[in-house]
Amino acid sequence: MKTIQKLQNTYNDVEVTQRDDIITLKEDVLRRIELKTAKVGIIGLGYVGLPLLWTFHEVGFPVTGFDVDSGKIDHIREGTPYIKHLGYEMMGKLANSDTCSATLDFAKLADMDAILMCVPTPLNAYREPDMQYVEATTRSIAKHLRRGQLVILESTSYPGTTDELIIPILEKSSGLKSGEDFFVAYSPEREDPGNPDFNTAKIPKVVGADGAEALEIATTLYDAIVVETVPVSDNKTAEAVKLTENIFRSVNIALVNELKVVFQEMDIDVHEVLDAAATKPFGFMKFTPGPGLGGHCIPIDPFYLTWKAREYEQHTRFIELAGEINTSMPRYVIERTIKALNAHKLPVNGSDILVIGLAYKPDVDDLRESPTFKLMDLLKEYGANVSYYDHYIPEIWPTREHDEWTGMKSVGWNKETISGFDAVIISTNHSDINYRELVEWNDIIVDTRNALKEIQPKAEDQIWKA
Repeated sequence: MKTIQKLQNTYNDVEVTQRDDIITLKEDVLRRIELKTAKVGIIGLGYVGLPLLWTFHEVGFPVTGFDVDSGKIDHIREGTPYIKHLGYEMMGKLANSDTCSATLDFAKLADMDAILMCVPTPLNAYREPDMQYVEATTRSIAKHLRRGQLVILESTSYPGTTDELIIPILEKSSGLKSGEDFFVAYSPEREDPGNPDFNTAKIPKVVGADGAEALEIATTLYDAIVVETVPVSDNKTAEAVKLTENIFRSVNIALVNELKVVFQEMDIDVHEVLDAAATKPFGFMKFTPGPGLGGHCIPIDPFYLTWKAREYEQHTRFIELAGEINTSMPRYVIERTIKALNAHKLPVNGSDILVIGLAYKPDVDDLRESPTFKLMDLLKEYGANVSYYDHYIPEIWPTREHDEWTGMKSVGWNKETISGFDAVIISTNHSDINYRELVEWNDIIVDTRNALKEIQPKAEDQIWKA
């Protein structure tokens, strides 16, 4: 709590009567948090908000989920899962709980003691932050904001979002003052969908805030639900932490993707190189190449800093170069696919091609920013007839960027179907796919994930690494 104490010392010159009022508000909220009677509202019930809702419920807080999607509200009320790895048991407990509810009615935000925003922060067509969801949510909160409430943003964004965007909207619309009438903090989500080793409760939480009181309240709230809290100096520092984590991954993934292309030309197996390098007990961290970046974080978050850096006339060359390399990977995969088809005297135009794996990572039903969409777009552009197989995603639901594929259904997994394709691309290596059957059933397989590393091909030109 050294950071909290340091910040508290900076507020000694505040008028005593005003300070007493703030302390009273703070102590009231802290008391409710410690008694677990504080009402927690979570806005946005997706891959971040729903696990957060469950975590607060599991430790005993009365919690309400808010969303504009009536389908999600219905699922929670009925106890049916809409995110595959968050199954029937969890959803059933939420549906049958007296202390958990879900609603479309944002007027109920006035009843909450703490309000957490878990809404999308995508990029627009120009790779600039699209803040429409954050702004709209903040305005909804402002309509019902009251004294003593804690408002926390969890969505990933550029440094300065909380202080420069959220607080001004809340103050202007409500007539209240942050740090005097209500409290604001930022704590970036760190969800890893489908990871059985790290759920929300087991992942340390970074917390920044607007003032010492807000920091203490937010830290106390998260202390009640997660294994460790990590308070930092302010909101923009916490926002920078999240971006740094994902930029680190983006740059390193770009490095191994570039090595993959170089080593392929040298007839060197990049996966063998990386496995051997990973035996070094210090100074090396293994990253794995693939067909491109997926998920809502790594393909997007680095460009939030790139955009903000321009305001300070700074150039983020490493970040931009990494982005160029990673976004070029789908085209590299298609080039390898064309070579594979040519080796069998087949054109890509008119060929029937199956892409395995629509989810952006193995063993989840999360298709956000999946590179498979780009592969499908490119194949269609070259005149191929495209299908996909993913038992986690039997039908493609509407997305913000790939509406043309909405409603398309996964093919079945059987010899007759799989052998009918001219080529197969493994885009996502789900662990429960029978890859031996795939090798037996199809004669051209482009493997972007090293999924077939232990399987002997039927012929020399059957398996192509990409």
